[in-house]
Amino acid sequence: MASTADFRNGLVVDFEGALYQMVYFQHVKPGKGGAFVRTKLKNIRTGAVIDRTFNAGERVQDVRLERRKIQFSYADGHFYHFMDQQTFDDIMLTDEIIGADQLKYLKEGMECEGLVHNDTVILVELPVFVELRITRTDPGVRGDTATGGTKPATLETGATVQVPLFIEEGEVIRVDRREDKYLTRV
Repeated sequence: MASTADFRNGLVVDFEGALYQMVYFQHVKPGKGGAFVRTKLKNIRTGAVIDRTFNAGERVQDVRLERRKIQFSYADGHFYHFMDQQTFDDIMLTDEIIGADQLKYLKEGMECEGLVHNDTVILVELPVFVELRITRTDPGVRGDTATGGTKPATLETGATVQVPLFIEEGEVIRVDRREDKYLTRV
């Protein structure tokens, strides 16, 4: 149990049946009345941020989370199978835990990071920069634009990103998956 004196940014607490990470906190001592702590808590699974005020000395259940390297093996339709890099156990996860925005960049053999609570993976984080092969793109015709133009390209995982006109099918590119943005050729 952690009291309000133990609050710090990054602290993970079990609050109202969900895990929240403390994003912001401020101790307030008004001239009249008791002290309190204003906080912003971010839900680890959904990313939703809530504001919550705690009285001074109030206790909350703090949680220890562990980060483990896991490797994506395959998908069987309902589940995505990962292998724990330390124990070599098979971990079956649903698309809700992985996140729809990350699924479009998930490729077999990719090393990811799993957030573990009570020996259960509760969140998967893919690498920020992923290297993927282009499976389909239209040929770029130079001279069609006054400035450096772009064209859509479909990657081996099914994701679509905008790439410069000189990029061809079969090339491997590095993509920033947070912004769906082409970075460079590999």
